[in-house]
Amino acid sequence: MTPGTIVEYIDKQRVVCAVVLEMKSRRVRLLSENNREVKMSLNRIGFKGTERFDIAAGRDRAAAFLKETARKRGSLTESVNVQELWEVVNSEEEWLDIDTLAGLCFPDNVTDDHRSAIFRSFFNDRIYFKFNNDRFLPNSPEKVEAIIYRAEEESRKEQKVEIYSQWLKQIIESDQADTDEFKKNSWFDEFVEILQSVYLYEKESSKYDIGKKVLEKAGVKTMAPVFKSLVKLNVWKKDENLDLYRFEIPIDFKDPVQAYTAGLVQSVKTPEFEPVRKDFTNLRLITIDGQSTLDFDDALSLEEKPDYNLLGVHIADVGHYVKKGDLIDTEALLRGSSIYLPDMKIPMLPQSLAEDLCSLKAGEMRPAISIMIKLGSGAHILDYEIHPSVISVKNQLTYYDANGLTEENREMNLLYEIASKFREKRIQDGAVQISLPEINIWLNDDGDIVVHRINRESPGRLLVAETMIMANWVMADYLSKNNVPAIFRSQPLPKNRLIKNGEGSLFQNWMQRKHLSRFVLNSKSEPHSGLGLNAYVTATSPIRKYFDLLTQRQIRSTLGLENPSSKEDVEQTIRILENPMKAVSRIQYLRKRYWLFRHMEGRIGEKTRAIILSKRKNVYMGLLPDYMIECEIPVPDGMSLKPEDVVELTIQHVNARKDLFSVSMS
Repeated sequence: MTPGTIVEYIDKQRVVCAVVLEMKSRRVRLLSENNREVKMSLNRIGFKGTERFDIAAGRDRAAAFLKETARKRGSLTESVNVQELWEVVNSEEEWLDIDTLAGLCFPDNVTDDHRSAIFRSFFNDRIYFKFNNDRFLPNSPEKVEAIIYRAEEESRKEQKVEIYSQWLKQIIESDQADTDEFKKNSWFDEFVEILQSVYLYEKESSKYDIGKKVLEKAGVKTMAPVFKSLVKLNVWKKDENLDLYRFEIPIDFKDPVQAYTAGLVQSVKTPEFEPVRKDFTNLRLITIDGQSTLDFDDALSLEEKPDYNLLGVHIADVGHYVKKGDLIDTEALLRGSSIYLPDMKIPMLPQSLAEDLCSLKAGEMRPAISIMIKLGSGAHILDYEIHPSVISVKNQLTYYDANGLTEENREMNLLYEIASKFREKRIQDGAVQISLPEINIWLNDDGDIVVHRINRESPGRLLVAETMIMANWVMADYLSKNNVPAIFRSQPLPKNRLIKNGEGSLFQNWMQRKHLSRFVLNSKSEPHSGLGLNAYVTATSPIRKYFDLLTQRQIRSTLGLENPSSKEDVEQTIRILENPMKAVSRIQYLRKRYWLFRHMEGRIGEKTRAIILSKRKNVYMGLLPDYMIECEIPVPDGMSLKPEDVVELTIQHVNARKDLFSVSMS
């Protein structure tokens, strides 16, 4: 290519006409129709003409010539119908040169202007031909159809971006969005879906590309206006639990499960129980639960005999109604556990089962698995038996009721004494008894946030906790001795032991929890160091936890009530439940933290105490006993603190939605 050659290149999606001034190696220096000198690689030249311009005529004359040439060539493109050309040549399915195509459009005396018109037309309409320099290959009819479809989709996308960005700006600027007006548009649902997806998942969103364009065009730089817009549209509430979406947690039960459950409930209106079940309806059974509990899955009985006490732990026999592999069971496996949040409960089983048919409601005949434990002095287990049974709860107590009754009721006092002695025995056997208060959070009927500090060592709670641990231990021993696989829970020795004999300060208990080894789930029994037991399962909450339901079914299999699951089936269930249980744990933690922070948003400026835990670089980590949460504590230069020191802080900033919390030294 020599100086004076007329060429064309693409700049910002536009064809530019230029003349070659100089060429060195594979680079050229050009003068463009805009009277600008540019340098570029030879590869960027799209069309090389055969005609020349005398560059000695001067730069201004050259620019004027190029501008006129570009105008003329642009006019000629109007004579080129790319689609008609394609219809003439597409059946040949071979590469065509630019002269051939120019000859079809301009039969008489083809010039560079005609060739350029072909180049420009094919650049503007890239539906029908694939081109490589000065060669062109007709696309197949199928490919043309696909390209047209993509182009139409892109056009619709751009149209949507324009409309959606205007909607978003309007919503942000308004005090209250007119939802009904927006809903009239057929694209409204997609608009909402894009905003939700981008807010929840940001760059991980499948709709991030269009969502990013909408936000940019609307002038939105952070996600906060997106959330507020969805609240204005009544799509989300101010306190929407977004983690339910992020973790894809099912809340309601699908219609097939609801229908199946309704049929099951209808079929057992008149209870029928297997003859093998023992009739324990004469026993004085009690339940002890939280005040708002509706799904009662365990009950207690106690009989004083001349030489021993007979403790009964009676567990709702969920397996009697929910059969392995049925629709309800499949849904329960998907959920893994009931989820208890300050503002809602998401049950593992449909409500008509969890709170009625399977629940140990007072006065109702219920099938159960009864663990009857013969106890000697000092809560020593002399013997035990496990029976399929029929029971009827006589009294349903709250923890508050139980706390009072342990002082005035002999039966309750004896239950508390048994539980206390059993704990002492576990501690003597090496159990790591961590005693920490619990912060319970819920919303009352008026929607107010109630924060209550629970003493987990109260008589009622200790009584229930220890009798359930005892029952689970007995069931683990029973399954192990019968060589039946189940979901056994074990725990290696702690990494470090800070408390002994179940005693220690709040600081020591909090730090001891950090030094515990992670528990392990397996199909065979191994020691549980944290509980001080040689084997352990959890099977006392089959209404709420699938782990417990599976293990209860293995108990049922030994009693002739169903076929057992194999070791491989048990291990497969453990694997299946790994992710759902992680999600349940994470959601419960995050939602409790959210509502605690919402409560604390109204306490900015208030004083609170902190126990120093450790030092990290320029800040200390502290525990706030009033809220049982850790936080960073910035300390002024020159101040030195040590673990267990108590300092006074001021709550400085709290934002529940952003999970932000900060304090300052008072």
